[in-house]
Amino acid sequence: MSVTAPETPRIPLTVGEIQVNFCKNPMCANFGRPASTAPQPRGRATSGAQRDRYTISGTDHGPQLRCLACNEFLPVKSNAGIAEEIDRISHFLRPPSAPCCPNQDCDHHAITVEEVPARYWAFGKTKAGTARFRCKACKRTFSGAGAATRRQRKSHVNSELFRALMQKMPLRCIAEFSRISPQTVYDKIDFIHRQCLAFAAARERRLMAMNFHRAYVCVDRMDHVLNWTNRADKRNVVIQAVGSADLKSGYVYGMHVNYDSTISSGAIALDAVAAGDHLLQAPHRKYARFWLPAEYERAMLLCKGDPPDPDNMDSLEEWIEAVYEEAIGRGDVERPDPPREGRKPPKRGLLVHAEYTLYAHFFYLKRLLAGAEKVRFFMDQESGIRAACLCAFWEQVLAKECDAFYVSIRKNIGKEKKLAMVKAAEKELEEFAERHDYDILTQKDQRRLYVQERMQRLKEHGKWRDRWLDYPFPNMSEPEKRICYLTSLSDRAFDYDEDHMANLFLMATLHPIDRFFMQLRRKNSMLERPITSSANNSRKWHGYSPYDPAMAVKIMEIYRVYYNYVKPGDKRNTPAMRLGLAKGPCSVEDILYFTP
Repeated sequence: MSVTAPETPRIPLTVGEIQVNFCKNPMCANFGRPASTAPQPRGRATSGAQRDRYTISGTDHGPQLRCLACNEFLPVKSNAGIAEEIDRISHFLRPPSAPCCPNQDCDHHAITVEEVPARYWAFGKTKAGTARFRCKACKRTFSGAGAATRRQRKSHVNSELFRALMQKMPLRCIAEFSRISPQTVYDKIDFIHRQCLAFAAARERRLMAMNFHRAYVCVDRMDHVLNWTNRADKRNVVIQAVGSADLKSGYVYGMHVNYDSTISSGAIALDAVAAGDHLLQAPHRKYARFWLPAEYERAMLLCKGDPPDPDNMDSLEEWIEAVYEEAIGRGDVERPDPPREGRKPPKRGLLVHAEYTLYAHFFYLKRLLAGAEKVRFFMDQESGIRAACLCAFWEQVLAKECDAFYVSIRKNIGKEKKLAMVKAAEKELEEFAERHDYDILTQKDQRRLYVQERMQRLKEHGKWRDRWLDYPFPNMSEPEKRICYLTSLSDRAFDYDEDHMANLFLMATLHPIDRFFMQLRRKNSMLERPITSSANNSRKWHGYSPYDPAMAVKIMEIYRVYYNYVKPGDKRNTPAMRLGLAKGPCSVEDILYFTP
């Protein structure tokens, strides 16, 4: 039976408030103004007022819009796919449903005890201590959610397993140490994961209602390579995670991975064929956000060359230029690190196009930080991150309530050279202060004035001629750094006065999120960097790395909660305490026995 391609709009329709198909250049008149979904009239006699300010064309990588105001090319994305991805990553934030009458024929069915308590009687408790209720209409009795550890015969093992998991103990060692079966270990990790999400959701729903003056957010990506499972096919599965951390508190707002374990790849592939997805351009497909296996293999053939390697770069400027060139060469500039030779899709579940996870991540942050008067983003140099940020916060960018900066850092520098760079920078600052008679000023003021001098000598890089600041104050974690202001609304370099801009440049860093990534790898054996073996033709394998991407995702999400609420940092304060979501350090028992 043949399937005909359904008719599609010019660009994907808006879903809720999500429409990302517009120019991403803040200085362009089309910034925030999406292309029309209707076909555009053609011909010289057609009035310009009847057309929008975009044209559309097709490429090997999908349709693209061309902005007629600034001549920028923009890949078209599925708004429905982004909405689905937002729902996936924020599903845990939904409040738990209150108990109600389970009798579907009863008038009180779907009316919860919390909504109308007068329709129910309190009816004691179960043996486990769970509250019971009786419906006044049909006299049916039922109970609430109950304790988190119900039906667990070895609940006493939970806390020691949680701690061992967060201290780099491999799963086999945990099973042997706790005298439980490997399957019980996996079951308890599932339980710990559910409890961590429920615990974090209860606190982060409060965050959405908080009002605060400023939010400074550091954003970066991390790739994780999983072990191959078949000796006949030693390609690795690579999952990509995007994380955001608060600059001042270190609180990690989200750690989102481009992998959905809840779906069947076979069932989705069959339904995609029935829906005619293979006849449609990518953004108009029913399953636009997923990497279907056949599409993944085709994308590998289109991907040319290897990604730039910072270890092969002689300078940070060379690295910045290489990143720009690589983005242009991808065809779709918003798609970070597309499938390459030596990789394969997972056996279970489906990979999500990484740019859809990036978009969902920033819309998630917009919801989480709704109470912030202003938001400033310090982001790794990645065009997909930039596009997602500007799409989610375009209204705030135009209102000057949101600013974004690229931060590019060269880290592959030896310790002795780092120390030498720090000492040289300190000497340069002293000479600058003496030269301008700034000796009486505080070091903070001297640094601000020195940055202002550097702001007069910005260097342009890349096709878009972005203007980068050579940051003059290295430290051991960020020994060489360049910063680019992305949200100027005019041809001038900055929208603020020089003092304000200098202070923002001084704050720009990726350290909070990079610190989380570092500890995530060091404290979890499954997430350690894999080993490249010459005997395996550079294929990667690690003895403790998981074979199932779902396990890696669970460990990342568990550690995020542990890092935010349990692991003490400076002055015994946790990130949640510094952000105002906790009064003191939480224990693993607080999480394990948490009941919404």
